[in-house]
Amino acid sequence: MESISVFDMFKVGVGPSSSHTMGPWRAAERFLRELPATGVQSVQAHLYGSLAKTGIGHGTDLAVLMGLQGEDPETCVVEGLLDRFESLKSANTLRLGTGETVPFDYTRDVVFHFDECLLGHPNGVRFLAMLDSGERVLRSYYSVGGGFVVEEGEGAADRQLVQLPYPIDEAAQLSAYCERDGIDLAEVVFRNELTWRSSTEIRQGLARIWTVMRDCIWRGCRTEGILPGGLGVVRRAAKMATSTLGEVPNEPDEFFKVVDAHKPDFRNTVSWVSCFALAVNEENAAFGRVVTAPTNGAAGVIPAVLMYALSFLDQPHSLPEDLGEVTSAEGLSMMEKFLLVSGEIGSLFKKGATISAAMGGCQAEIGVSSAMAAAALCYVMGGDTARSLMAAEIAMEHHLGMTCDPIGGLVQAPCIERNTMGAMKAITAAQIALASNPEDAKVSLDDVIRTMWQTALDMNHRYKETSEGGLAVNVSVAVAEC
Repeated sequence: MESISVFDMFKVGVGPSSSHTMGPWRAAERFLRELPATGVQSVQAHLYGSLAKTGIGHGTDLAVLMGLQGEDPETCVVEGLLDRFESLKSANTLRLGTGETVPFDYTRDVVFHFDECLLGHPNGVRFLAMLDSGERVLRSYYSVGGGFVVEEGEGAADRQLVQLPYPIDEAAQLSAYCERDGIDLAEVVFRNELTWRSSTEIRQGLARIWTVMRDCIWRGCRTEGILPGGLGVVRRAAKMATSTLGEVPNEPDEFFKVVDAHKPDFRNTVSWVSCFALAVNEENAAFGRVVTAPTNGAAGVIPAVLMYALSFLDQPHSLPEDLGEVTSAEGLSMMEKFLLVSGEIGSLFKKGATISAAMGGCQAEIGVSSAMAAAALCYVMGGDTARSLMAAEIAMEHHLGMTCDPIGGLVQAPCIERNTMGAMKAITAAQIALASNPEDAKVSLDDVIRTMWQTALDMNHRYKETSEGGLAVNVSVAVAEC
């Protein structure tokens, strides 16, 4: 199978959806590279399947236009993004990232094929450019979950494959490597990551990921109001934070110092974990900057559980001052090990099942993120390899069959609250695994991954991010286009 880095599982980008926003955005960037610098007459984007059915609510149209303009989801200015998009929709031209300006009509050149699906995946986008020479440039891409994009006809031979010291397709292999070489989970992942980059680059990358996550929590805990999209969802994280702290500090570092100093009882711990998760996914729903972990719809679970570990388990919260070379995972901070372990667990689900809600329902998003967080939390709390993998299995076992039914096609209800549930299940799963003997377990992580995939294949398509089933049809609301 394809070798997957932790930095493939964690991507910095823009909400609200990794498969419906991030993926199409990256596909548009790839298509842009296929175009000549001059001589483009017109460009169209055709959205198929789930990308069409929930594309308005997920901002898929926004994403493809931003990508065609050459903006990057990791670095673009997110403030005023929706306003810029509205201006684009009413403009008569589109300035491509190549520097050339072409005629553009939103109603004609962004086409939603609601009743048609491309063969390769439910999330299909096709770009068509007409050149002055009379030639056509036509490319089709599939957004396969977590911001991953595959071009139609692309096979394994077209992807960058590397030979890892520890090639891993199943959890049993990961466990076997640890036992054979007398190392733990973080060390296996760290040695694999060294294939792609130096230890300093690994540490800088992990620090970047955590900085975006924690800043996202801080912004969400300071921002009130109504989320865009017409559903009228009220943001709650800020109210929850201020009800405990009185006032959220103006700087992220000061905010987290205050949170660290606050030692809550069980009830308030649950409230804080929920607050952290809500904060991230409210930012995500508002087209803010988030980390895909492993998807945008589930972006709040891992930051919430990691914040729980850092703030309430007497772990150092601040980023490591020295991000220099280390020779083993032993020299890494708890935060770095948490992200390495959780990223590897996510890659197991991507290889053995799916992280796309359009393929597997919400079990592929919240379920996978909860399993990732559970394994990492168990590990940093002293769990060995067997218990950490057991924690991941327990978390996913109790998300099996979860449907994806966003009301109005928006990543808001029930998606935002589901992140709080995924975070709490991860914490519970880690605690159960730590108190258990893995030899007594009846279900392995590989068993649950296979079961998740079988469940995904059996699930009716209405419950796979189409907004044609579940709460999406049983809750009567009038939703204005975002």
